[in-house]
Amino acid sequence: MVKLLFWASLGLVFYAFLGYGVVLRALVALRRAVCGRRPTPPLPADEDQWPEVTLLICAWNEEAEVERKMRNCRELRYPAGRLHTVWCTDGSTDHTNALLAAYADARVLFEPERRGKTAALNRAMTFITTPIVVFTDANTQLNADAVREIVAAFGDPTVGCVSGEKRIAVRAADGVAAGGEGAYWRYESTLKRWDSELCSTMGAAGELFAVRRELFRPMDVNMLLDDFIMSMLIVMDGYRIAYVPTAYATETGSASLAEERKRKRRIAAGGLQSIWRLRRLMNPLRHPVVSFQMVSHRVLRWSVAPVALVALVPLNVWLVAVRAGWVYDVALACQALFYALAAMGFADERRGRKRALTYIPMYFLFMNLNVFAGIRYLWRKQSGTGAWERARRARP
Repeated sequence: MVKLLFWASLGLVFYAFLGYGVVLRALVALRRAVCGRRPTPPLPADEDQWPEVTLLICAWNEEAEVERKMRNCRELRYPAGRLHTVWCTDGSTDHTNALLAAYADARVLFEPERRGKTAALNRAMTFITTPIVVFTDANTQLNADAVREIVAAFGDPTVGCVSGEKRIAVRAADGVAAGGEGAYWRYESTLKRWDSELCSTMGAAGELFAVRRELFRPMDVNMLLDDFIMSMLIVMDGYRIAYVPTAYATETGSASLAEERKRKRRIAAGGLQSIWRLRRLMNPLRHPVVSFQMVSHRVLRWSVAPVALVALVPLNVWLVAVRAGWVYDVALACQALFYALAAMGFADERRGRKRALTYIPMYFLFMNLNVFAGIRYLWRKQSGTGAWERARRARP
C-alpha cells in the first residue's frame, strides 16, 4: 500500500507539472497533422470597419503608474476614435483621479467605496457598449499592436475571449522571486499556446485579455480570480479562449518573496474557489476536451498535486527504512538534492543572489506550499474586497 501511494503521488506530481505538457504537445501535433493550424482571419482592409474597443483599467491607488500607463495607451496602434480608454478607480484615496483628470482621452468611473476589483468590474461593464472590451492592469505595458492582434483573433466566431501573453521583465538586479516568476511564466505561456491550439486556453490572466461584451456575465463580488472566472464562464457557454502571444503585457517581477507570497496565496485560494464554481466544466460527457484540459492544467495543480508533493517525503522515508529496494534509496537522494537546492534558493533570496540552479526549485516549492496557505485563507472566508493586500512589483 505504501509503495502504491508513493508511485501514485510521484505520478500525480510529474503529470501535473511536466507530463501534461508532454501529452498536450503530442495531441497538438496530431491535431495539426489532421486539421492543420487554426487560421486567424485578417482584419478588414478598411479601418473604418474595425470594431470599436474599450480598454478597461481597474485601478486602486495607482498614482505612481498613471502617467506611464496613459503614455502606453496612447502608443497603441488602433484607428483613431475606435479605441476608448476607461479607468475604474473605486475606493482610491491617493491622487489617481486627480492625475487622470488631466487626460481628456480617458474616462474615469469612480465611487468612494472600495468593494473590491470584481465589484468594480461588474459596475464598469454597465457603462461600456463597445462590442469588444480589453482588460489590462495599471502596472503593465502593452506592445503597440496588442489591441489589433486581439481584435483580429475575434474574427473566428468560436472565440469568445482572447488572452494575451504575460511577460515578466527580469533584470539582473531583480531577486530570486522575479527570476522564479519569470521562468514559471515562460513555461506557462507555452502550455497556454498549446491549450489554445488543441481547443481552448484554460483561463485568461488579468494583465491582458479581452471578451465580447455580449458574453460578459456579472460575477459574485467575493470571487478572488475574477479574470479566470470571467473567461472560463465564456468557455462554459460554448466558446473558446484564443491565446495570442503577439499581444503581450510586460511587467516587472514581484519586489520580494514576501510580496510574491501575497499573490500566490490569493491565486491558490482563488483556484480552489474556482474549482467549485466551474465544476460543470469538469463533466467529460458535456465537455470532453475542456474537462481534460481543466483537470490536467488547473485542478491538479490547485488541489491534489501539492498534497502529493508533500506526501512523497514521508512515504519515501518509510520505504527506505523498511529496505523496500534501491530505487527508493535513489528517489530519496533525489528528493534530498531537490530540497537542498530549494533551501539554497531561499538563502540566496536573503543574500540578494540569483542562480537558476537554485531559484527554479525554490520557486516550485514556494508555489506549492502556498497552496496550503491559500486553503487556510479560504477557510477563514477572506473576501475579494479589502482582505487581500496588493503585491508590490519591482520598480521599472
